[in-house]
Amino acid sequence: MSATAEQVTKGERTRAAILERAVDLASLEGLEGLTIGRLAAELRMSKSGLFAHFGSKQELQLATVAAAADRFRVAVVEPAMGAGEGAPRLRALTESYLEHLDLYAGGCFWAATSIEYDDRPGPVRDAIAGALDAWLAGLTREAAAAGALDPDRFAFELYALTMGANSRFRLSGDRRPFEYVRAALASLEAELGD
Repeated sequence: MSATAEQVTKGERTRAAILERAVDLASLEGLEGLTIGRLAAELRMSKSGLFAHFGSKQELQLATVAAAADRFRVAVVEPAMGAGEGAPRLRALTESYLEHLDLYAGGCFWAATSIEYDDRPGPVRDAIAGALDAWLAGLTREAAAAGALDPDRFAFELYALTMGANSRFRLSGDRRPFEYVRAALASLEAELGD
């Protein structure tokens, strides 16, 4: 392997390690609290070394959102794709989400960042909205495949239930909302055509 290839590989590994920590810090303290200085201290790197990977705070935030989306896709979405299309996959996606509320150190990254950025226009908000739109679009596709009368509403209700369960669990430690989500999903499924 050439020196350049080794450097690229080392650089990619370093960037991945930075983003792993950045995602967890952002889930705990928000994307605004994610600074190059704080992250450098956490990772025992120099600010200039970290800055070389991300030219600005906004670039770091955008890369963090992308890394959080990748983590979610690998841990939550991809395993559920093995379930049959429609209602079985909706159940699998819901279970996978509930099982992975600890995927980020501070709970659901998307719940935290969507609240933080809902009224802040710009590229970071757009990236968060895009990730949530993709999640809802996937739920809507599965609801349509399952025969939901109003797939958009079905997907939104399921989304709202899971986000509410995350919020309640994070605030109280009460796991009962997970059962409420499962019961509500069973009620929602009564309208499905399969």
